[in-house]
This record gives sequence, structure tokens and C-alpha cells, in this order.
Amino acid sequence: MMKKTKRMIRNLIIFILLIILTFYIILKDQDITQIFNVLRDVKKQYILIAMICMCIYIICEAINIGRTLKALNEKSTFFRNIKYALIGFFFSSITPAASGGQPMQIYYMYKDKISVANSTLALLINLSSMQIVTISIALVSVIFNHEYLNKTLIVFFIVGILLNLSALTLLLIAIFSKRILNKLINFVIKIMKKLKIKNIEQKQMKLEAELSKYQDSSNYIKNNKMVILKIIITTYIQFVAFYSVSYWVYCSFGLKQYNIIQIITIQSILYATVSGIPSPGAVGVTEGGFIEIFKKVIPSDIINSAMLLNRGISFYLLVIISGLITIVNIFKWKKLKKEE
Repeated sequence: MMKKTKRMIRNLIIFILLIILTFYIILKDQDITQIFNVLRDVKKQYILIAMICMCIYIICEAINIGRTLKALNEKSTFFRNIKYALIGFFFSSITPAASGGQPMQIYYMYKDKISVANSTLALLINLSSMQIVTISIALVSVIFNHEYLNKTLIVFFIVGILLNLSALTLLLIAIFSKRILNKLINFVIKIMKKLKIKNIEQKQMKLEAELSKYQDSSNYIKNNKMVILKIIITTYIQFVAFYSVSYWVYCSFGLKQYNIIQIITIQSILYATVSGIPSPGAVGVTEGGFIEIFKKVIPSDIINSAMLLNRGISFYLLVIISGLITIVNIFKWKKLKKEE
């Protein structure tokens, strides 16, 4: 636990330093007072709608987590699922390539007596659904909005789509291929032997037992295709709500030239472009990408303010809230351990 805490603190420090560096580079030649004056005058009703959209984003993920856990005969409550969604968001945000989100969700579910095999499968299905939605919306959107991409952004977009497709392929293999999973476990055991880890036989038995449970669960999902369909539909709602934050921020400045579909599709291209970048929370590339891709949509004198507001609502505010939820849970479990 101490190692995990140290790693989390280290990632958090790197994350904060990246934020400081990003905003220094973007805002060093800007009049900060003017930016805040612009932000002060935005229409607050649209900011409230944008925040509600982020609530919908988290609620949709919680619904999908609950739906998959229920399909696998695991018991969980809606508020616990909200907690898992927020914890996943926090650790995905502060770790490179969002690598810490799912492992920490599995860890917290395990603490709540949910099988590792079932929680792993549930999260793999949800992550696969997110990849399907990200890729499909972006590919359709780029057909109608390619003029907003310069040569650099086109390259990044292609790389982003390829990375997302690779991730989706690996996820689908992990869900449905027993043979490859067996090879993966054997590979892990070999590494453990080379590292001379104790009680390897016991650990191997545990891994194989989890694999057997995992495959039973995977077969159950294969035979319940309606569950998968519902998850994908919910994920589309989740990401449309997420992408629409940019539109409500756009409206808050009194801008009306572009409609909600146009802004959502442009934002979906930006997300697909930066989501494969391995920096924690895609900090730096998202801010720079927003300014570059929206410069034809938002006037130059307010684009930095729009970027700050958009990123603040869709990312930084949720990082703070999810971070607080994570800290509360850590202290809660420490208190329970002391009482035991």
C-alpha cells in the first residue's frame, strides 16, 4: 500500500508540473487580467448546463459499470458505481496513457468484495465500448470537418485513431480469446520465476482459478448480447454529453454561428487525436489541440479563455472532485483497519 501511495504522489507531482508548464507556455504572452475579465462575463446558465453534462458523463459510466456487474451476478449500488467511475477518472488522469484507472477500479471493487475476474471483465467491456464510440464518432466527424485540421493535426489524428484501434483489438482479444489469455498467464509466471518471487505455485493456481471464472463470465456475456448493446448505447449518450461541453462553453461567450452538431463533431476529432497521447490526462496536447482546432470557430481574442473554461469544466474540476472522493475512501479504509 505504501508503494502505491508513493507512486500516486509521484504521478500527481508530474501531473501538476505538466499543468504548470502547459499553462505557462500557452499564457506567457497573454494578458491574464483580460482573460479573467472575459471569463467573468460569460453566461452562467450555459456553464451550469456544461457541468450537468459532465455529471451525465459520470452517471452513464456508473450505469454501465452497474449493468455489467449485475449481468455477472455481482452486487453493487448506484453510489458505489459512481465512486468506481470517479476513482477511475482520477487515476486515469494522473497516470501516463490513462494506465492507472482500471487497475485501481479493480482494486477498489475487490475491497468491496467483488470478484477480480468479474470486475476485470466488466471494465474491459466498458473500455471496449468507449473505444468503439470514440473511433466511430471521430471517423464520421472527420468527413465533415477535415478543413479544421492542419497537416500536423491530420498526422496526430491518424496516429490517435490507430492507437485507439490497437487498444480496441487488444481489449477484444482479452475478453474473448482464452488461448491468448493462457499464454499471457504463462508469460507472467515465467517473469515471476526469473524474479524469484516466493510461492509461485500458489500464485499460479490463483491466476488460473481467476482465468476459469473470467472465461465463464466472458461466455455469459457472449450469450447476453443485449447487455453489450445497452452498454454501447449508454456510452454514445455519455460521450455526446462529454463532447457537448465545448458547445455550451461556446454559447456562454454569446457565440451562435455554429450549431451543437458541428461543435460536438469537431470536439470528437480533438478527443480522438489526443486520447492516444501517453502524457497524464493528455495535459498539454489537449489544451494546444483545442486552440489549434477551434481557432476557425472561436474568435482569437477569446479562444484562450474558452480553452481554460472548457478544460476546467470537462477535466480539471472533475479531477479535483474525483481526487477528493479517492482521498476520503483511503482515509475511510485506514480507519476501518485500525478498528479491526
